[in-house]
Amino acid sequence: MPTRNLRIAPTTAPVRPAVDPVLAALASLRAEMEIPAEFPQDVLDDAAAAAATDVSSGRADLRAVGFVTIDPPGSMDLDQAVHLERAPGGFLVRYAIADLGVFVTPGGALDAEVNERGMTLYGPDERTPLHPEVLSESAASLLPDADRPAAVWHVGLDARGEIVSARVERALVRSTARLTYEEVQARLDAGDAGEMLDLLREIGLLREARERERGGVSLNVPEQDVVVNPDGTFGLAFRSTLPVEGWNAQISLLTGIAAAQLMRAGGVGIFRTLPAADPRDLARLRRTARALGIDWPKDVPYGDLLPTLDSGTSRHAAFLNEATSLFRGASYAPFGGVGQPQEVPDDVAHAAIAAEYAHVTAPLRRLVDRYGTEICLALSAGTQVPTWVREALPGLPRTMARTGQRAGSYERSSVDVVEAALLAGRVGEEFDAVVVDVENDDERRRRATKDAERAARAAKASVDSRSDASAAGDPAAGAAAPAQTGHDLVRGQVVIAEPAVRASVQGVGLPLGDPVRVRLREASIELRRVGFDLV
Repeated sequence: MPTRNLRIAPTTAPVRPAVDPVLAALASLRAEMEIPAEFPQDVLDDAAAAAATDVSSGRADLRAVGFVTIDPPGSMDLDQAVHLERAPGGFLVRYAIADLGVFVTPGGALDAEVNERGMTLYGPDERTPLHPEVLSESAASLLPDADRPAAVWHVGLDARGEIVSARVERALVRSTARLTYEEVQARLDAGDAGEMLDLLREIGLLREARERERGGVSLNVPEQDVVVNPDGTFGLAFRSTLPVEGWNAQISLLTGIAAAQLMRAGGVGIFRTLPAADPRDLARLRRTARALGIDWPKDVPYGDLLPTLDSGTSRHAAFLNEATSLFRGASYAPFGGVGQPQEVPDDVAHAAIAAEYAHVTAPLRRLVDRYGTEICLALSAGTQVPTWVREALPGLPRTMARTGQRAGSYERSSVDVVEAALLAGRVGEEFDAVVVDVENDDERRRRATKDAERAARAAKASVDSRSDASAAGDPAAGAAAPAQTGHDLVRGQVVIAEPAVRASVQGVGLPLGDPVRVRLREASIELRRVGFDLV
């Protein structure tokens, strides 16, 4: 089934002691997944020494450029700062990326620790950062009104928003403002955002149009946000992404595309890849569209259909959620590393972006971006890619797969805990809901097979137990266990508006995209599980 779209907001309020059962469950989850509670002392010492080092020499001075950051409220680990301006024949995008390469010594204690962690993990009550906070929220973060080292991309666009030039250099920058998506969108809507933010909308729209022309797609799936309320309790909310979030994402995407072009030309790099959608998934999605009453002409690609849908409409939201199943199997493809050929492998495009693409814009939170940035800095300067980077390339896909799976599992399980807490004590109550996902035939057959295997094992254990009891003279030993069958039940996912919960549901004939009544069957904080039955 498709995975839900999650965002765990930065914690800006103290967590109240009254939510101790939730905190205990989250602590248990971290212990179960072996998520480190703190950094080893030698790593902290490494980071502190790096933060105290003067890294300003030998850099272009771009402090006069009016960079700004745009992030969720409360964010302190600021990877990117942007500046946009018109240029002859088009636009100039300057994109400053936190320069972790000057803070992390290859082979040192800090380097070993971040290679073990792989990425930042976000939980409702706390964050497990990739780098110690002295770097991730201070010396390396592009905070406003502070001189910071950065890798600055200069990307030239023509009047249609196509990339015509790209280079990256080490520079010293000074962000002028830390903005949030909400305030930027409000200023744009009010018409007083200023030229630079107006250009963000103009360039963002152009890049979205070019993405559609390439056959790429951006899904506007509603996010389920976990927040800490002002009184210290946890809450959940569904939110549709703002247009400015998509425009800002296009700046990051065009930088990743430019990085991939640079890597291909230089014969060394690491691409983020995603295979094309499986024809069987596309056929299933078309059946889903028919079931939901969504008009999808045969000659219209899914990439052209998706932007026409409104995630605020329940049937459209259900369809968009199903569409996420088209984008499975993301990985990394390194080339030109030690022991690897310099030839770029075939079929390394990212299907959702419809272009070759590299991760280079979030090094504070994602390990691979530091390596990608070092490659691009060397290629742009015409120098050799550092040996320590080329040695690491072959192993990076395994590291990122391992840590990415852990991050996804941790964030999903954290949301499960909060959902269970919000519904604790309400078992048996009925709720209005919308069915947003239903298992397909293959998933149902696999589940039925597993259920049958479990039932067979349970029956054998029961027979063995009765035989032992009969031999001991138990008069109830011959009693047969009641038959249990769930073959007629279909499983899926429902969304509850209040509280903002998405959870499993079972029933006969789940109507995808339709409003339904469901009864809460289970809400266990300890088991991190919520389940509903169709009424």
